[in-house]
Amino acid sequence: MALGSIIRIDDRTVLVTGQELDFEKGQPDVGNALLHRVEDTLFLVDTGVTTAFREALSRAVDLVGPWGTLILLTTHGHVDHVGNNDLPDEWAADRGVTVEHYVPARDLAQMTEPTRYWTSTFDRVVGVAPLPAPPALIADSVVSLFQPLRPFGRTTRTFESLPLERFSIGSQRCTGWSFADGAVRVIRSQGHCRGHVVVYFRDCALLHLGDEDNGACGVMQDADQLKLQTSLATAAALVEDGSVQHLTDGHEFQVFDRDGAATHLESLLDQSTALQALALDIVDGQDAVRPKTFLVGYTAGMNKLDVGGANPNPMFTAMMALNQLAEIGLNPLDGPDSNWQRTDLATPAVPAGRPHGLAMIPAAAEMVAWKLRKRDR
Repeated sequence: MALGSIIRIDDRTVLVTGQELDFEKGQPDVGNALLHRVEDTLFLVDTGVTTAFREALSRAVDLVGPWGTLILLTTHGHVDHVGNNDLPDEWAADRGVTVEHYVPARDLAQMTEPTRYWTSTFDRVVGVAPLPAPPALIADSVVSLFQPLRPFGRTTRTFESLPLERFSIGSQRCTGWSFADGAVRVIRSQGHCRGHVVVYFRDCALLHLGDEDNGACGVMQDADQLKLQTSLATAAALVEDGSVQHLTDGHEFQVFDRDGAATHLESLLDQSTALQALALDIVDGQDAVRPKTFLVGYTAGMNKLDVGGANPNPMFTAMMALNQLAEIGLNPLDGPDSNWQRTDLATPAVPAGRPHGLAMIPAAAEMVAWKLRKRDR
């Protein structure tokens, strides 16, 4: 499906499709965007990246009926989802409409310094997977694909600047934020990356997962596997109880109906447990594991299970493998490419307790300094 294609969900809701990453061709991946109108308010979920996608969004806003207020909801801070976040300002100037924009506070660091974020991401796999260049150079090359990159507009503020709400959707209790008298709910998920949210449109019973379903094991350094799996399970429960009739996400260029959504989500949850079982099998009986060796077995096992992930390539597979090692309780002795092993179950040392004798002299000096800095009040 071509970049910027329109999938109509109903007369007030459309999905604008992105595209896949092709690094060799200099093609960035572009996250899908979703538009949904509630009376006079248009909700836009994510803005992708590239000028071509920007133009597609500008065409799509006229397909959902008349509107006078726009609210942009950013699911997370990755560059393939935030490049055109200044577009509402352009519409405000051209159309005379009111705009608002909300982003997750926990993703602001990567949005303001994307090259630094991706450098630290690739740093993790040095010595584990072959890298064509030092991490900083790779990160710079990657981010350069996602241009123009304008993650903020004049009205940008964080979701967290709003009072946190507790609400129910079907059988599920959630926390997040409501818009349009509850017709739109933003749900904290924080699995794919630190600040991730998902969006629910009540009137068309649609759940937009963003990138929470972008693979059965989160690959990013700030991914949380438990939260990711919990998000998938919550979505599956909402599909099961009928609260969700349509499912969309950031990189599947389709709209899942209820049956398709159920199959998709259950498959991802099954894959999550299968990958963890695979990791346990690989390290079984070993006191220490070399991640590069683990990666070989993990990659072979993934292929045998026919399990993929986000942007399947050696670097991202290595990132996933390291996260999987951590998930089964292993930690690196030094850097990521050093041996990983389980924490020794050593009895903690007996603390010295209150100092006595000569040991009181440095303790007293420390107490004086503490009080002079007024740390005791």
